[in-house]
Amino acid sequence: MSEQLPVEASGPPRPANVPLRGTEHGSALGPSFYETVGGRPTFERLVAEFYRGVADDPVLKPMYPEEDLGPAAERLTMFLEQYWGGPGTYSEQRGHPRLRMRHQPFKVNPDARDRWLLHMRTAVDSLDLPPLAEETLWDYLQRAAYAMVNTFDE
Repeated sequence: MSEQLPVEASGPPRPANVPLRGTEHGSALGPSFYETVGGRPTFERLVAEFYRGVADDPVLKPMYPEEDLGPAAERLTMFLEQYWGGPGTYSEQRGHPRLRMRHQPFKVNPDARDRWLLHMRTAVDSLDLPPLAEETLWDYLQRAAYAMVNTFDE
């Protein structure tokens, strides 16, 4: 006779440490990555440092329609907050993120991706996060940057 698994082990695998939201755009139910790394102040510091690099980058700066990078910084902060389990303000104000669609008007080639990653790496390093949190964040940012490439033209 075969041994039966306990009910907990027989269901589909459950991801570890993935926060559930109370509503579609609501905050996470329980500790989230967002809370673990320090909430909004951490993401504001990340984004501010990132845009310091972008402001002087001859390839990336022209991709931002506003003369002032402030609106872009606020959008990125809201997006990252929401993605990592913080408030759903991004979707409330802008709808579904649709990252590839929103980046389609811009020429995002491997050079632009690599410049984006260079500035983001500097920003991530400035946070002095615990190693696992840093690797988790960096892994996502790298995957996102590669996914935004929409041309291989120079």
